[in-house]
Amino acid sequence: MISDITIGQYYKGDSVVHRLDARMKIILTVMFIVMIFLCKNFLSLGFMFLFIMMAVFASRVPLKMFLKSLKPIIPIVIFTSIINIFYISGGQVLLQWRFITITEKGIYTAVFMAMRILCLIVSSSILTYTTVPTMLTDAIERLLSPLKIFHIQVHTLAMMMTLALRFIPTLIEEIERITNAQKARGADFESGKFIERIKALMPILIPLFVSAFRRAYELAFAMSCRCYTGGEGRTRMKQMKLSFRDFVALLIFALGVAGVILLNIRFGALI
Repeated sequence: MISDITIGQYYKGDSVVHRLDARMKIILTVMFIVMIFLCKNFLSLGFMFLFIMMAVFASRVPLKMFLKSLKPIIPIVIFTSIINIFYISGGQVLLQWRFITITEKGIYTAVFMAMRILCLIVSSSILTYTTVPTMLTDAIERLLSPLKIFHIQVHTLAMMMTLALRFIPTLIEEIERITNAQKARGADFESGKFIERIKALMPILIPLFVSAFRRAYELAFAMSCRCYTGGEGRTRMKQMKLSFRDFVALLIFALGVAGVILLNIRFGALI
């Protein structure tokens, strides 16, 4: 399960989505997320899902990469669906047994929320799969630059966010390495009661924290040796420029937003 987490990974490619400006991709991703939450019925959500699938195929990232990123989220989706099925009431009663009542609205809500979560994960994965971490840092810094008037260290904030995203795969590999080492020494993480399993994780957590702090110290020392002083006066090898394809992508998404609004107005809330 740990090896299936692909958050923060970059898939090298030369697709249209890869060549989009990183700032535009961040803006479109945020707008995607907002529009997913504004969907009121299955038609509008399905319409946004089609747009997301178009972006997936345009990115030329293998579909198995997206499926792999969805795998760790499945337990959360199942748990959320179960909560909605048993706690949302309304519509025709499909099953009633003692204190358990399953209604038509509960089923609709469970399916709708599951689709919404999956769309959120896929849309955010497109951003990380198709954007180099350095470009992501520069894009976040550019987009947050208005905050400088409030004396906020925008470059430091962007660097922290990108480093955290970048080191997720590294920490996942470290967890696998420590787990395999502990299993080779006879550690058992799968049997016993819940409390016993929690206690069995201590031989993993302690070395993981030590390794994480060591990596953080080595990274800070390396940046210091290279005379890194932050964003003040810093130049960039690659300058970010909006091109024609970025405005075309924005126009296509604007059409999608118009479609969602029309579907919401025409059919209303179905859940």
